[in-house]
Amino acid sequence: MARRPDNRKAEMLSKGSLAKLRHNLAHLSPPAVRNFYEQAYRDCRLVYNQLPTPKQMQTLVQVWKQLWKWR
Repeated sequence: MARRPDNRKAEMLSKGSLAKLRHNLAHLSPPAVRNFYEQAYRDCRLVYNQLPTPKQMQTLVQVWKQLWKWR
């Protein structure tokens, strides 16, 4: 059986977008960052054979790094 092509673009965050995301996360409260992390984690789940986009993974990593800084 043939697989359907993945129509999602493999979009990535630019360096500027990553810096802006880091800045915004640093100014959120810890509960807000935890909520953001939970959403990013849900977005990165493996559902059947669909992989998360690079943008979703970059977001998850940045939120995780912010939480790790606050530990």
